[in-house]
Amino acid sequence: MIVYGHRGARGEAPENTLAGFTTAYRHGIRHFELDVQLSSDGIPVVIHDLSLERTTGKSGKVANHSAAELSRLDARRNTTPWPDPVGIPALEQIMDACPEVAHYQLEVKPDARNRLNVLCNRLTELIQHRKLFETVVVTSSDGWFLQEIKRRNRKIHTGYVAGRRFPRPVITARRLGCSYLVPSWRICSSEMVSQAHRQDMQVSVWTVNRIHDMLAMQDLGVDSIITDFPTSTRIYFDNQATRLPRPTEKVGGDRKNEGTTA
Repeated sequence: MIVYGHRGARGEAPENTLAGFTTAYRHGIRHFELDVQLSSDGIPVVIHDLSLERTTGKSGKVANHSAAELSRLDARRNTTPWPDPVGIPALEQIMDACPEVAHYQLEVKPDARNRLNVLCNRLTELIQHRKLFETVVVTSSDGWFLQEIKRRNRKIHTGYVAGRRFPRPVITARRLGCSYLVPSWRICSSEMVSQAHRQDMQVSVWTVNRIHDMLAMQDLGVDSIITDFPTSTRIYFDNQATRLPRPTEKVGGDRKNEGTTA
């Protein structure tokens, strides 16, 4: 089972920051999930929220700031303590710093259609230019966006992010031409996994932080899990044969917002 670092390594370093990705990368993590938005000057940047307040303490929207301005903010609020200031990075900055990543899940949150349209163009250009067709899947809960990126280049892999059982996630993902189904682990079932696999879809569940739940997902046959603690999770699975977990044990200790969206 593949382990993806959630927003880099949200439980081990500030989320969606260069520090988070490079720290996990140095510890051997080669699969990452992250969130992509568009700066005011048309550059894909890595941040989860449409607004800046939660992670930087600044008011305003990502859409109103250039990539350079975003990089100068300090994104250490409401996240894992970190000694040095860390800005909001551009997507290509992450890719340049982690050159041997095996796979990225690039999640695009619902946004204004005009911004999504431009972001769709930028991501398509980046994937084509860097030849990332087998290294990237673009995921979203926005069906319109997924259809648009497929319309631009059908070689780009897409994934449907599902937080609810209805409408039925597998049927929706199939209709959208997705090769990945990305459900919350809380709604995942053996039937869902089997249905997705029959449609040749990979199943990647978010956000799984307790060992008990990771093992349950493994038993369901999911292809990968997305976790806030990729480094410690990878160590656990590497040593799984010699160590039995406590039912409620978490690989990275207690965390708030354990079940928040990817």
